[in-house]
Amino acid sequence: MKQAIAHVALVVEDYDEAISFYTKKLDFQVIEDTSLGNGKRWILVSPPGNSGTNLLLAKAATEQQKNAIGNQTGGRVFLFLFTDDFWRDHNKMKKRGIEFVRPPIKEPYGTVAVFNDLYGNLWDLIEPSQLNKTKIG
Repeated sequence: MKQAIAHVALVVEDYDEAISFYTKKLDFQVIEDTSLGNGKRWILVSPPGNSGTNLLLAKAATEQQKNAIGNQTGGRVFLFLFTDDFWRDHNKMKKRGIEFVRPPIKEPYGTVAVFNDLYGNLWDLIEPSQLNKTKIG
């Protein structure tokens, strides 16, 4: 049997605001943006060179969903962005106004720092160590 996680839903306040953040600040690409009617859209974004899981930008429709924006994991790191060059991406992201809430640190699994997305969700930016390099693309 072979299975894979195709998409992870990320609850957002506004579609276009989220698209702008992910494409302009993180260099993600819009994979799909399809109208579903009644103001609803199916939007997939993905980091450059990604051949795996995409983010599904899901606009909050209920009060419960609105309350989850920026805190889908109760304050824990939510998503993990692997890179082949930590310092290139870290410096570029800082220049673009990304807030890093934990500074870079070298761990056995790689170099990592924690940043906020536009709603406050926590992300790890990680360049895997040599032993873990096969996990990128």
